[in-house]
Amino acid sequence: MALHARMSKMAAATAAIALTGVSLMCIPAAADGATARQTDAADAGVQAVTAPGTPRLPGGLSALSWMVADADTGNVLAAKSAHRKLAPASTLKTLFAVTVLPKFPGGTVRQVSSADLAGVGAGSSVVGIRQGRSYTVADLWRGVFLRSGNDAVHVLASMNGGWQTTAREMQQTARRLGARDTTVKSPDGYDAPGQVSSAYDLTIFARAGLANADFARYCATPSAQFPGAGGTTRIENTNRMLVGSHGLSRYPGIIGVKNGYTSKAGNTLIAAARRNGRTLLVTVMNPQSSQANGVYKEAGSLLDWGFDAEGKAQPVGTLHAVSASYHGGARPGPVAAEATGAAGRGGSAWRSALVLGAGGAGVAAIGLGALLTRWRQARGRGGAGRGTA
Repeated sequence: MALHARMSKMAAATAAIALTGVSLMCIPAAADGATARQTDAADAGVQAVTAPGTPRLPGGLSALSWMVADADTGNVLAAKSAHRKLAPASTLKTLFAVTVLPKFPGGTVRQVSSADLAGVGAGSSVVGIRQGRSYTVADLWRGVFLRSGNDAVHVLASMNGGWQTTAREMQQTARRLGARDTTVKSPDGYDAPGQVSSAYDLTIFARAGLANADFARYCATPSAQFPGAGGTTRIENTNRMLVGSHGLSRYPGIIGVKNGYTSKAGNTLIAAARRNGRTLLVTVMNPQSSQANGVYKEAGSLLDWGFDAEGKAQPVGTLHAVSASYHGGARPGPVAAEATGAAGRGGSAWRSALVLGAGGAGVAAIGLGALLTRWRQARGRGGAGRGTA
């Protein structure tokens, strides 16, 4: 009995640590000569390691939350309030795409019904889908990625079984990816009570998405032709950092991913750029400055810092080690490594697991699982003894 009580207490304590202390486990101690930076009130919540030769973080960052991560290794290079739960706006469409995009071939044709377009929120961004017209799935995804079209999201969600079904599947996908800060209410990112995400989670979604060749292609497309009255019309990506518009130059090496805006969320952005074989992800949520193009300028300065800090910045954390299963035919891209072992050998590349980084969540889960196994074994031995006494 005493053994069972001790093991129960140990298991409960370990479970509590696993559930509440994961983010702390993901932050290593600073190396000799380095210190974790969290200086004055303006830098509250900032996590970065200052070491000799490491560039200083850019000034003028006003976002409520942001993150810089290496897409290939999963290392988090710097962050501010990375797990703060905030309205995501259309950056949540990355999770929608990770969840739904692998299910339907791009050539599949959908004739749009009135039911498909029911419930598109007032003031939504739309690509201009019309009831009764037919669109390929590829058309619809271009509407999602380039014009942030909530009408296109609604049609794809209808194909996927409906709005609520899609929201539930997105929630499940988020949990499988290790994204614990996200609550999905409206798959298009439209403001809804209780809908939140975080810089950390959005970075995970973008990283998972970029492993899909279709996702990567759509989010990197500056402009495309879209079916319209009497033929096609040119649509342009609303991501000014990708296109180079509204007074901004195209960011060097930019490869996507998604921007967003609502009155509640403010401006939000996930940006990915690749230079010299290295891919960085930056997520910026709700800059508080009134500067024009502020979200893009802050993301650009963080990308500049990340590339300048190559080989110098010590990681302050990591994206969690989580396996994510997909069902499309595309092979993973260079930013995610295909898992080895049984999962990696069976089925198509998208049914294989993708290693999304090594983090404390996996360590905690493994440790907890081992402890619970030992406890059950001990309990089983004790039960057998009492049964034969």
